Amino acid sequence: MKKLSLIIIFLAIVFFSNNKVTPVKAEKEETRAIFISYIELNKYVKKDDQTLSKKNIDKMLENIQNMKFNTVILQVRSASDAIYKSKIFPMSQYVSKKEGEDYYDVLDYFIKKCHKKNIKLFAWINPYRVRTTADPTTISKENPAYKYLETDTIFIDNGIYFNPAKKEVKELIVKGVKEVLEYDVDGILFDDYFYPSDVIDKKDYQEYLKNNDYIEEKQFRLKNVNDLIKNVYSECQKKKVPFGVSPDGNIENNYNKNYADVKKWLSSNNYVDFIMPQVYYGFYNSSKAYIKVINEWEALIKNKQIDLYIALAFYKVGTEDQFAKEGSSEWLYNDDIIMREIILSRNLKNYKGFALFKYDNVFDPENYTSTSLKELENIKKILK
Repeated sequence: MKKLSLIIIFLAIVFFSNNKVTPVKAEKEETRAIFISYIELNKYVKKDDQTLSKKNIDKMLENIQNMKFNTVILQVRSASDAIYKSKIFPMSQYVSKKEGEDYYDVLDYFIKKCHKKNIKLFAWINPYRVRTTADPTTISKENPAYKYLETDTIFIDNGIYFNPAKKEVKELIVKGVKEVLEYDVDGILFDDYFYPSDVIDKKDYQEYLKNNDYIEEKQFRLKNVNDLIKNVYSECQKKKVPFGVSPDGNIENNYNKNYADVKKWLSSNNYVDFIMPQVYYGFYNSSKAYIKVINEWEALIKNKQIDLYIALAFYKVGTEDQFAKEGSSEWLYNDDIIMREIILSRNLKNYKGFALFKYDNVFDPENYTSTSLKELENIKKILK
């Protein structure tokens, strides 16, 4: 039976690789999004000359509009910071000279410019991350993480993270979301960085067992994340702003590593309005072939009011995918993978659009290869 399944997958790959994909016309309201991360903010927006900074944003949005994209997913908080005027978090080091120094309201500028171009803006938040490295010296006193540095509310290893089991952490994140909701954003998105460690909450788990019925440690962690997601969803509902999560495309990883209870979220009306799995796989990926994975995600959506967006790995175009095993060279030699992935996704019942990761890979010529340039041309053909 396993051999037969592999043969079927192989035949499907050959079929699609020969460009015999049946074109599916996009719905008028198809979301066509691009991620703008802290990396791009640090590159284009972090300028002494604020006029130049704003011109760079204008150019970014012009590029996005010319490519027929209609949505920006902007990383407004990547490390317990803010790219807007916050009363809770310091100004981000990725836009100002250093964390906490005054700068103009980047989020406000993006929103106004986006909406003038009929581009939606989703505010992208990394809920638990404080730093991408283990160095705490750049954390300013204005950062809410600072007072927790010597406590188990903060975990330091390969990076610095808030402890998801702490009540004060959940409250802080919800307060931060409420602050972003004061802006005219079109959506709120959490990414896939959830539980940072399997040791961060050992004491919290033992305390929980003293006062509650027994549950496994895994269930305790799923509950902590669920509590946060549910509370954030509730706040977004009050403002009628869609809320969603962009989890790991590998469903098993969400339960074994990230403790993101995607099955529960997608079977309920209390957690998310949309889901945006990071399906960063090609058609030849030995263990996670694209067609198989998107169908798995579609099948998880029991609440049919929940929209499905697919996050796609444009950054892989023209590169080797070392984790794809036999399919490691697929992205090197094929120049229509993303195009075919979009076309195929349009067949899904809950599909509402796609998002490409990330801006620089799509628009910075320094990142282009002959393969990625051809892929861009192929994508343009289906975004009319």
